[in-house]
Amino acid sequence: MIPLEDNFSDVVGKAMAGLRMSPEDAAEEAGLTEDAVRRLLSGEFDESDARALAPALRLRADALARLGRGEYEPVIAPPEWLAAITTPFGGMTVNAYVVWDLETRGAAIFDTGADARPILDVVRREKLDVVAIFLTHSHADHIAALDELTAALGVEAWSSELEPVPGTNTFGAGDLFNAGRHFVRTRLTPGHSPGGTTFLIEGLVVKAAIVGDALFAGSVGGARGDYAGALSAIRREILSLPDDTVVCPGHGPLTSVALEKANNPFF
Repeated sequence: MIPLEDNFSDVVGKAMAGLRMSPEDAAEEAGLTEDAVRRLLSGEFDESDARALAPALRLRADALARLGRGEYEPVIAPPEWLAAITTPFGGMTVNAYVVWDLETRGAAIFDTGADARPILDVVRREKLDVVAIFLTHSHADHIAALDELTAALGVEAWSSELEPVPGTNTFGAGDLFNAGRHFVRTRLTPGHSPGGTTFLIEGLVVKAAIVGDALFAGSVGGARGDYAGALSAIRREILSLPDDTVVCPGHGPLTSVALEKANNPFF
């Protein structure tokens, strides 16, 4: 299994950054010593201290404790019409996704990762007719192989009108596209980036949500600015989806709406 993108100390750090709390501020509000807070930030897990700190950071204590104990490991098998491709980028990994219609073979690619080759391997193996490439946001790790993919496939790429990537077409929130008999609907989930977009894969029901860096299994992407607004957008646009919706993050493993509602400390 792909490991979680964030551990408990990353969650604590993101919450403190979002709330603009220093270790001293957090310690005072939680009734802890500053040293105790700094130990948690450094990765030294103490469940009692973590539970005391959680309410001060607006985090769910039980979910944070599960992360600290290493007990949250979402296991979601990708549907037969979806491939998750993970490639290394610097000192981390990044995910891209290919979605296709099993009968028509019409397909769409979501983000590119750092290497086009494994995506092109899926396209060839499954004999797919790729109609477009969709970008969740413009950060380098998510678009690194864009030029290579567009050249190899001869298709258009699309990015948010709020965060346009040079050389792409732009979409707005609520726009609808087709990939075979799948519908691809855009939902704005900003915070990590201004035009951060979640793509819903729909048929008769919502089947999957490709969320970029808005939401990770057990965590969120770092919000740059409006932290409360970012969390609100995730609740409204992602966690309101049916519980069995497969959630496809930009980093880390697949998860589901139900698993995140039960296990993500931020919600």
